[in-house]
Formats: sequence, C-alpha cells, structure tokens
Amino acid sequence: MMAQPRYTHPVVPPGLEGLVEMALDLRWSWSHSVDEVWERLDPELWEITHNPWHILQTVAQTRLERFAADPSFLQLVRHHVHERRKSLAAVPWFAKTYVNAPTEASDDGAGRTQVPDLIAYFSMEFGLSEALPIYSGGLGILAGDYLKTASDLGVPMVGVGLLWQQGYFRQGLNADGQQIEFFPFNDPGQLPLMPLRDDHGEWVTVAISFPRRTVRLRVWEVTAGRVKLYLLDANNPVNSPADRGLTAELYGGGAELRLQQEMILGIAGWRLLHELGLDPDICHLNEGHAAFAVLERARTFMQSRGVAFELALTATRAGNLFTTHTPVEAGFDRFPAALLSEYLGQYAAELGMGMEQLLALGRLPRWDTTAAHATEDHDEPFNMAYLAIRGSGAVNGVSRLHGEVSRSLFQRLFPRRPAQEVPVGHVTNGVHVPSWDSPEADALWTRHCGKERWLDGVSDLGDKIRSISDEELWAFRDKNRRKLIQMARDHVERQGPVAGSLESMGVDVSCLCDPAILTLGFARRFTSYKRVNLLLHDADRLERILCAPESRVQLVLSGKAHPADTAGKAMIQQWTEFIRRCRVRPHILYLVDYDMGIAEHLVQGVDVWINTPRRPWEASGTSGMKVLVNGGLNLSELDGWWAEGYSPEVGWALGDGQEHDHDAAWDAAEAEALYDLIESVIIPEFYERDERGIPRRWVARVRESMAQLAPHFSSNRMLDDYLQRYYLPLTASYRARVTVPSPGSDGAVGGTVTTAGDLPAARVETWRRQVVEHWPELRFVDFRASVHEETGDLHSYTLEVVLELGGLPHDGIRVELYADPIPGVAADGPEIHRFAPLTGPDDGHAGGHHVYTLSLSSTRPLADFTPRAVPWHPDALLPLEAEQILWYR
Repeated sequence: MMAQPRYTHPVVPPGLEGLVEMALDLRWSWSHSVDEVWERLDPELWEITHNPWHILQTVAQTRLERFAADPSFLQLVRHHVHERRKSLAAVPWFAKTYVNAPTEASDDGAGRTQVPDLIAYFSMEFGLSEALPIYSGGLGILAGDYLKTASDLGVPMVGVGLLWQQGYFRQGLNADGQQIEFFPFNDPGQLPLMPLRDDHGEWVTVAISFPRRTVRLRVWEVTAGRVKLYLLDANNPVNSPADRGLTAELYGGGAELRLQQEMILGIAGWRLLHELGLDPDICHLNEGHAAFAVLERARTFMQSRGVAFELALTATRAGNLFTTHTPVEAGFDRFPAALLSEYLGQYAAELGMGMEQLLALGRLPRWDTTAAHATEDHDEPFNMAYLAIRGSGAVNGVSRLHGEVSRSLFQRLFPRRPAQEVPVGHVTNGVHVPSWDSPEADALWTRHCGKERWLDGVSDLGDKIRSISDEELWAFRDKNRRKLIQMARDHVERQGPVAGSLESMGVDVSCLCDPAILTLGFARRFTSYKRVNLLLHDADRLERILCAPESRVQLVLSGKAHPADTAGKAMIQQWTEFIRRCRVRPHILYLVDYDMGIAEHLVQGVDVWINTPRRPWEASGTSGMKVLVNGGLNLSELDGWWAEGYSPEVGWALGDGQEHDHDAAWDAAEAEALYDLIESVIIPEFYERDERGIPRRWVARVRESMAQLAPHFSSNRMLDDYLQRYYLPLTASYRARVTVPSPGSDGAVGGTVTTAGDLPAARVETWRRQVVEHWPELRFVDFRASVHEETGDLHSYTLEVVLELGGLPHDGIRVELYADPIPGVAADGPEIHRFAPLTGPDDGHAGGHHVYTLSLSSTRPLADFTPRAVPWHPDALLPLEAEQILWYR
C-alpha cells in the first residue's frame, strides 16, 4: 500500500525558492504580471491549466536547473517576489480609511474599537480560479471575488468552505447534443493549497459527531493575497469509506448528504476557527447553507462564558450577518424534522435545549399573534434560511429588487408587519474587476486611471474613462473581440466529437465566426427561470438574423444544466439542434464545459451580453457586470442588478419592469422585442461607421457604460457597502453585548463575567423574554382623536391612546401612528409618528392602563393612520429579536 503523501513543497534549485511562494498564493489568479514566469517555465502546461502549483509539481528537475542557471530568469523571479511582498506590506485602503483614520468618537482613537478585527466568511463554494475547481457558478464566483477584494483592500477576513474531491461536474455533449457529466478527482497534491499544520507539524483536524460515529475532517489552507481560506475535507483515511465521500460532490446527493455537508460547513467550520484561536467579530453567512454556524458560535460562547444558550445566542447574534441569494421560496434548503432529530438530537442536548426548541428556530411561525401562545407544526420541515435569520443581527439581499423580493418571502416570519418593515436590506453585488479584465482592458485602464485604481476608492474613475478617445476605445474593443473568436475556435477544435464541434460541423475551424463582426454572447446555468432559450422562440427568425448577408451578427454561448435538471438539459439539446442547421453552423459557437476560464474569455470579448431571466428570479446576476470593464454592453431583462444599472445611454433593456410569472404570451412578446432590438437597433448602430471606420454612437455608449457602471458594480463598492451598512454597526452592537466594563472604567473594555447577569446582552435577553411571555396581555383600551382647524390642505390632530400593558414594562414598548406609503409617490417607507407616554397608575412600571398622546399636522386624512404598539429596547435588533406587533384595528 502506498504511503499517504505529506504534500511537501517541491524541491527547487537555489535561487528559485520564490516560485513556491508565488505559486501557493492565488494572487496570481488576478495579478497577471507574474504570468510571464509560468509561461516561460512551461508554455503548454500554463496554457492548459493556468495552475502554477501544478507546473511546479510537474516540470522536470533538469528544466528547473536550467532556469536556475539563467540570470535573466532569476532576476525575473526576484523582481516578482519583491513586488508581491511590497504590495502585501503596503498600508491598504481599509487601514487608511477605517483603522488609522480619525474618528468622531474621540481624538485618541477610542472609536476605532468598532472596526472589526476579523470577519469570517462562510460559503459552500469558492470560485477563486479554474485551478481550484470547488465552485459551481455565481454563488461561488461571488465568494471568490469577495475574498480577492478583501485582500486588495486589506479588509481582515478569513474564508471557510469545503474541499470538494470532485467539485461540480465537468460537462460533455454527445453527438445528439445530450449533456454528459464527468466527475474527475481533484488531486490535492496538484491544487494550489497546503495542509494546515499546527505548531508541532501535525495536520490540523476538526471532529464532528454524526449518528453512531465521529467524522474527522482534515483542514487545508489556501492563500489569496492577504486572505486565508480554510477548507474542510472528509477524505481522511481514519473515516469510513462512506464518510470519506461526504465532501466528494458539490450539490449532489439527497437531503441526508446535504445536511451532513451543511453541518460540516457551519458547525465544524466555526469549531475550526475557535480551535485556531480566531475570534471573529463578524460571521458572514453566504446563503443559508452555513446557518448552523450561528448555533456553534453560540455553543462556544456558552462554554467560555458559562451562560445558557438563549443568552449566548442573544450575545452572539449581533455579530452574524445572513446574505440570501435566493429569489424563490423553493430555493431554501429544508430538512425533514425526523432527519434533523437524528443528526442534531445530541447536539441540542449540548445546547441545553430540547429538540422541539431547536426545530422551532427553523420553522413557521415562532409566534402566532392570533393565539395566546406559540404554536408549531410538527410536520413542518426545518428551513435553513429561517435559522439564519433568527440567528443573525442583520439580513440582506443582493440587489435592490432582490431586497424587495426577500422581504416578501420572509414576511411570514414577521406576522402582521407591512412588507416594507420586514428587516431585510440589500447590498447589490459587484465583481472583482482585476479578475475579469483582459490584458488590453488592464492596459487601457492603467494608462488612464493608474495602476492602483482598484486598490483604493473608485469615485473618480468615471471622469478619467470619459477622456479616452473614440479611436483608442474602438481599437481596444476590436482587439478583445478578435481574441475571443480565436479562443472559441481553439476550444471547439479541442472539445471533441460532440454537437457543435469541428467534426460534427464538417468545416474548417477558420470558417467558424468572423472576428470582425458584431458578436453577441451569453453563458449561464441552463434552467427554466433563466429562459436561456428565449432567443429560440422563433428559430426561423433567429436564423434569418444570423444568416442574412446584410445582418453580420454572430453568437457565442456556453453553459451547463444541473445533472438532475431535465428541462435544462433539454434546452442545451435544443440549442445544439439549432446549431446543426446548415446555414447556422458558421455563425454560432457553443463552448462545452463552462468554467471560469471560458467565462473570462467570453466577458472580455463579446460586444453585447444577453441576459433574459424571468423577473424577479435573477436575484442579482454578475455575469453582465464582468463585461463592463472590457467595454462590452448589456442587453438584459430589467431584473437583478440591471434594474438598477440600466439607462438608455449605457445599454438596452428588455421587459416592462413588472412580473409576469410563467405567461407564455408575455414570453412570446419579449422574444419578439428581443429580435427587434437586435435587428433594428443594435446591428444598425454597430455598423454605423464614419469615414475612419469608427461607429461613434456605439463607442459613446461603450465609454459611458465603462465610466458609469464598471466602478459602481465593482466588488470594491460592494465590500465598502457591507462595511458601512453591516460590518461596522454589527461590530459595535456585538461588542456592546459581550464586553463587560471594568469597575470605574467609564465603559472601557475589560472585566470577566462572573455571572450571566454581568453580560450586557442579559438586559436584552431579559427584555425579550418579557415580551414573549407578556405580549398576549397587551391590548388597546381606547383611542381618541380630535381634529383642529384646517389650514389649506394641512390637518391638525390631537390623538390619545390608552393601553393595558399587562406584565410588560412601560419602557419595553413603543406606541406609533402608522400610515402606508402613498401609492404612486416615491418614498423611503411608511409614515410613522411616535406617541409620547404619560405616566400610568403605577407611575410608569409594568401593568395597568397607560395613556399615550400625539399632536400631528399632516396633509393626509385621519383615516389613513392606525395606532399600533411594537416591542422596544434601545439595544435590541428590531424587529429581528422581537417581531410581535399589535394593531388598534
């Protein structure tokens, strides 16, 4: 039997040690200046794999020794090692902007304690590079872009994920255009990562209990600039063969396997950080897959502070952020109660609760306002999104429209609250621009905006781009398109005897597409809601558009369907059947096995990126953002990010901005509109050339798209939004809950918790328990209103409310006057006015009748307003921690 490999560093000759350092830092996946090193070492292997670590593991020792004797190569390596170290040692944007910047709190920097020391970012997949294939699509690509941006900007962050032995499947197509799935093994020895070892050289492992056994997970470390990504791996020889496969396939298997994987990500993932001595202020859940982390974070807090679970969750909740990417209810992971009980029964006991109490965290409703007590449906499955919401201090969607959709999806968690008040905000996604710009785009932006443009603020980049001449922009765009067509031809030549390949077409590769003509493109997961086949609604018309002599337009596309998505597979087959049409063959290229490498070439080269999802099911979408820096234009449904980004001078919109569900007639109408836009607007504008051969109107649109949209839809803006809207306030709230001031320190950090009551979070938890117990006792006794003189359209009211508080504290609620937003009038939200309390018979303590008054001047009639009572505590996260509400009517 072969010995287990230790995954040691390859032996390199003296002078080339820097190669190991650079190869193990995925910074090379977006800082392309070092590409020349790997290209010189092995041009063919670099072209195929784009994996420096694999090159070092593969290249012959004699070849390395020849390069070690080459002074010019040694100088090249030293230069890039020096540049890497200098870049990582430089004071980054985050330190200059937040850590070292003066604060309003004080001149001596006391306010800086609200800056997070560490953010832990949990995700089921990370798309950092095609050399580390542990991603499936948009969610993972976003996570990879997020870590890269954190590295560039110096935001203190660590990633937590799983090392997938096979990852997502690799795609093939047979001669009939049917998708075939392959699952090649990810050999860790050839991936740019290393075992995480402790101070004694021991491979770090984390244990997690499953029914009747313990699974031990090995931990791998990935370096991405300043950021570390830790990957948990069940393929450990000490585990059973079945358990070694727990981290084999991304998004494969049934409910039990998915539950095990999500327990590994959330529970074992947080446990790893704890065992490494890392104590993040912020735990960021990228989708509900990682929601179990909120339980494990609370459990470790219980153990360290000696408090009960409810108090531990209240203390740690403030430091958790849940980002949802799902626009439909069916997209949330759910698990049967019996399955959860089998796997988490013992864990619930460790949390000091019964299984029903744990299940309640993932069920509806937590409180039924029509009943006098909490109720549960014992057959209801456990919803991971609900757990994430109940365990987090804030929740956000990934575009403005998705925030609205998510508030509707989660409204059932907040019974009788208006949709506008469901506590879901939004941060619109962005892309890590250096990962997606072409060499030509990088050179152009560097000339006009500077080399450090994506390492700092992006506010002034637009004006600099607007100074670029038409001639320079058009030459840049033309070169990008030509490179794409050459790459696509090469890919088709390599992809084997499948539909759309050279063999099935029976033509020479040079006959496929024309590098000089208008190129449309798209690539995405093939599934019904994305309407990938909208362009095929009238296949004959599409053929005429592509093949007419005067048309001069072509299409490059790519994408996979999930192995279980038969409808998505049928869409792929429909496209391959269309491509087989004799006239069509030279005008469309279908690139098999869509991955980051293909995506990179596509977004760099297409003239127009097409996206046709069914609104509002595209939560955000980032593929269209990636074309912006490269001068590509967008033709998209007004959904996701494009609903925010679109204006007539930067691209084209499809749809009317409304939802039409599965309306076949509407799909047909949008297909016709799509054909009309391509045929009557886009093609003529592209070929409207002046005497110098430049399409001035087209170039003006390209320039404005680059200037307006590329900086705004960058991950730089996205990460700064997360900092300002969530990370900084959540850090302040979390620290306020868990830090006990030393006696006489006037709020300074210090002190050790000796009892649960010492913990500041205990005040919030005590209040929350009072609300849960006594809210059913609250009732409106009376409501009186007086109307005073009217001046024009202005009405003056004096309002008085009498409430029976029952066992609620007087200062534990607020009484408000509420009115819905005026239809058709833009507003941030509903109109709310707060009543002022008068002392009751008990002089403001719990119980008895209490009177609240309000004087109001408004142009709205009194009938628009309704009194209501809501829970209130100055330190609570509302309404996440108390969703109760009582309306007067």
